Amino acid sequence: MAPIGWDRENGPMNGHLITVDGTEHEVTAPAVKQLIDSSARFWLNLSDLDSAGVDLLRDTFSFHPLAVEDAEHFGQRPKIDTYDDFSLLVVFGATGQGQLTEVHCFYNANYLVTIHQDPCPDLADLCQRLRRGAGGPRPDHDHVMILYRVLDTLVDSYFPVLDRFDDHIDELEDEILQQPTEQQMGRLFDMKRSLIALRKVVTPERDMFATLLAGGSELAGMTPDAERYFRDLYDHMIRISDLVDSYRDLLSGALDTHLSTVSNRLNVVMKQLTIIATVFLPMSFLTGFFGQNFGWLVDKLSSLPVFLAAGIGSQVVTVIVLMIFFRRRGWLSAEASVPSATPSRTRLPRDRRWRVVHPMPAAEGPAT
Repeated sequence: MAPIGWDRENGPMNGHLITVDGTEHEVTAPAVKQLIDSSARFWLNLSDLDSAGVDLLRDTFSFHPLAVEDAEHFGQRPKIDTYDDFSLLVVFGATGQGQLTEVHCFYNANYLVTIHQDPCPDLADLCQRLRRGAGGPRPDHDHVMILYRVLDTLVDSYFPVLDRFDDHIDELEDEILQQPTEQQMGRLFDMKRSLIALRKVVTPERDMFATLLAGGSELAGMTPDAERYFRDLYDHMIRISDLVDSYRDLLSGALDTHLSTVSNRLNVVMKQLTIIATVFLPMSFLTGFFGQNFGWLVDKLSSLPVFLAAGIGSQVVTVIVLMIFFRRRGWLSAEASVPSATPSRTRLPRDRRWRVVHPMPAAEGPAT
């Protein structure tokens, strides 16, 4: 049996071909040509664009060579380009594994063509829903709503990834407060790198929707009612952009907390070692002094009571006096040390985590 995409002219390609009424067709060049000639409205979803798919875009759809070149070379920036008879939208989504998915959307008044290299289960689920007629386009603006459903699916795919980010940051902060380790530093930098990659696509994608709603680019079949749906997408992108910026600030704060905690623990260790060295300093002096071979010492300090009082007693008294002095100065107090483990913070549900403001102690007013 010939593999998918083996026959350039008539062989099936990897993807889905669904008309507005929910009918699914075989993804072949003749089937697509027939739908175009009949002015039928359809959605063609292609994955793993090969030479047969490139020929389909260039010969059957007659897309502009620049747009076809963009489809061949992924890694584009989110954007919207308007050509004579179609618009090209480059949008991103996220998979359940946290991988970014780049999708190229060729849209005009009769059809929508989406192309992606990486697997996109959310779009596959959308195809199944449209085929069953669930969540399909509305009759008054059916075709543009297919584009909305695709964009809405990609935009909503960010939220589960950001929810996991929220949980991981919260767990990481608890671990840092309990016991900072080098592995936590590696996780911090990996998460910051992921947020930077996410921000690189979220910010221009948000600006793309803003340009679309501001009238900088026009989509065929756009109506005032459909524009409300696209405005909702723009609102979602603003929320996603704000969450990314908030998580970046939280990670920066967690990194500062990690460094501060490690520095405090190092200061405590250095203080303890300094106290030990300070205690032994006068003892070393006394033992060195009494160890000198002076004739007077040999003649006068000869009995056991004198040895215990002058030799041992002076060292014990020195240690006691130093400990009393250190405690009075506060060097041995609990406030000057960092405990090895701190109790875990109160964990809040995700829906309340960004809505609860922890009460601050009330400021004392002037005495009346």
